[in-house]
Amino acid sequence: MATLPNPLPKLAADPSGDSLGLRLPAGALVDTTDEGPWHEPLLWCADGRALPGGWAALEPARRAGLLPVLLETGDGHGGPDRWQLMPGEVSYPGDHDAEEVLAEYWEEHAEEGAPWPGTAEPAGPDRDPDTTAGDLADTLLEDGGPLKEPRLALVPARRSADVPAAIGWTGPANHEGDTARLSAVLRSWEDRFGIRVVALGFDHLLLSVATPPTTPAAAEAVAAEHFAFCPDNIHQGADPTLRAYAEHQVLNRPVWHFWWD
Repeated sequence: MATLPNPLPKLAADPSGDSLGLRLPAGALVDTTDEGPWHEPLLWCADGRALPGGWAALEPARRAGLLPVLLETGDGHGGPDRWQLMPGEVSYPGDHDAEEVLAEYWEEHAEEGAPWPGTAEPAGPDRDPDTTAGDLADTLLEDGGPLKEPRLALVPARRSADVPAAIGWTGPANHEGDTARLSAVLRSWEDRFGIRVVALGFDHLLLSVATPPTTPAAAEAVAAEHFAFCPDNIHQGADPTLRAYAEHQVLNRPVWHFWWD
């Protein structure tokens, strides 16, 4: 996968990140993959539990080419060093067309004869995507939040949508073996709906959404994309139809969550 120069090796001799203009808490570089150590660090992960305000403290890392993300490490699968990361199996998100990817998924998983409806229209401008992501991160990190043992992490990536591909994340392996194809869709959602990748677990993904659909018709169009992207959201979720899913999980919703069995 083509990437910008990786600034993470600098943290080996400078763990506080001072040379990058950062003040990092105690943490470690992760280069562990399913096939042994990678040739360079894939990410930096804090040692301690993330707290509200931690995301904002990492914002200066963007200038160094590092993007923040929350990692759930207490769900029984451990931290990213145990996640079977496979960066060598990942292509480049920019080499894939998002609509073609979604159409292929739809054809594979939709009812026989159901035509692919096409991608949804962009939503109108609303909140700043990065502000929305930071606010969601703080909400997730409040006492009683949904993430188990969340840790702050930094990933060298061109844009937030590329974070899963950049680390070789294999959470959707039963649905897609090349995570770059999913990142291509995330790029499209970045452009149309202002999404940001806020949290990753072993097999789930949580996005902030700055400009979610505001009408039932627009929400149903996006729900079709969600089904193609992650069929388990419908097949194994609380809302077994696209209309119900659109109403409860997409319409005016500033958070999109995906989970693969």
